[in-house]
Amino acid sequence: MQLIPRHDPYLVVHSADGLTVAALRGELDLVLVRHLRPELDALVRESDALTVDIRRLSFCDATGLGLLAHCAGRVHRRGARWRLLCDQPWILRLIRLTALTDVLHPEPGPPDFPDEADAVVGLPDPLGLPDPLGLPDPADRPDPLGLPRPVARPVPTGPVVPLPSEPGVTGPAS
Repeated sequence: MQLIPRHDPYLVVHSADGLTVAALRGELDLVLVRHLRPELDALVRESDALTVDIRRLSFCDATGLGLLAHCAGRVHRRGARWRLLCDQPWILRLIRLTALTDVLHPEPGPPDFPDEADAVVGLPDPLGLPDPLGLPDPADRPDPLGLPRPVARPVPTGPVVPLPSEPGVTGPAS
């Protein structure tokens, strides 16, 4: 199905040869999620290969990440191809901290991606792209902001005793 390009201040959609590109901009918060969800749901239903470009977002909160995860999950369940273009360190860090890397599979995209009017022109052939599942583990890459990665600490073993200040709540013995 050939989707008709739609222009919106926050969402620009281009479709050609089975590839649909949805470029988001603005602040992806509760208000914008409510505005965009019907549009993105339609794209998820109708696209064989959906690329969501969030590199022009100025803000993204938990509801925005939730919408992206919802879309990615539905695309994967349909057996369609999903790409998330994101090169902003603060959004990549949110994705990593919320453990959504395996769902969203963010990738940087073309370095010289043009303005939204020419969005499809800068994308390589969708069939020639590397498989997003073949990306290196984000834990092997340095944090984009240079912050130390959280370290998993071993769970203490030993007898479990109730804490005196809260009856019925248990914790490790000191």
